Amino acid sequence: MIHVDILCVGASSFDMTLEVSTHPAADEKTTANSLLTCGGGPAANAAITVTRLGGTAAYAGYLGTDVYGDRHLEELKADGVVTDFIVRSSESTPLSVVLAKPNGERSLVNYRAAPPLLADSIDLTPLRAKVMLADGHEPELSLTAMKHARAHGSKTVLDAGSVKPGTVALADQVDYLVCSELFAQEFTGESHMETALLKLTDCNPNVVITMGAKGLIWKTPHGEGALPAYRVNAIDTTGAGDAFHGAFALGVAQGIAWRDLLTFSSAVAALSTTKVGARIGLPYRKEVDRFLAEQPVL
Repeated sequence: MIHVDILCVGASSFDMTLEVSTHPAADEKTTANSLLTCGGGPAANAAITVTRLGGTAAYAGYLGTDVYGDRHLEELKADGVVTDFIVRSSESTPLSVVLAKPNGERSLVNYRAAPPLLADSIDLTPLRAKVMLADGHEPELSLTAMKHARAHGSKTVLDAGSVKPGTVALADQVDYLVCSELFAQEFTGESHMETALLKLTDCNPNVVITMGAKGLIWKTPHGEGALPAYRVNAIDTTGAGDAFHGAFALGVAQGIAWRDLLTFSSAVAALSTTKVGARIGLPYRKEVDRFLAEQPVL
């Protein structure tokens, strides 16, 4: 039997991040100042976030048998992620090309050739996790993982970055719906986040809406509130949401008090933006502890 704190289910990719001074306009060419390549994807990044913060994690998803998949697999193993639940085939590893500006803004293009994994494509029987985190990119597999989690008393968290079949199917099934501002707007049709938050709690009792530099708002049966974002020198915001969700899931597994959980997750997300590359920017626990010790209470 394999025991971990967090099972992360969903997308992996291989990221190519180009640092540019400005994003090119239509029919315009530009030159990159640097190129950084590394593994990525919401669920895979969340798994590495967990291990860098001192927890244990398994990743369930897809990697191709190409050079990108080989390199990503080695990165996961190097960070101590359990890789027994990865499906591999000759279809290309999903790729992401990121254009990152000096102020932290980014544009991103994703490519995936492989179809979504089937519900029975991975046998999770040998695994026990305290928390299951899904990003909605593997809809059928995520529902299988949800049933497995419920059967064994695991808590469940959804990383809802945007409205897609997987996030819609899981939104009212998980214990915690932690979503982006984009998802909240698309799902509810509301542009004001306070109104969207109220509507989302009709779907799920525990909701957090992350809003980047604007911080976050939340509502649970025990109260509601807001938290500002930490001020940092943001260089690349790619993967900040992945970092937040990984930290949040680990905090749930460790039983951290709600306010401390949100503060901790926010600090991890903020630190992840201070380096170029989503994977490169994922912080280690000692960095987070030092950062929090130096910051005023939010």
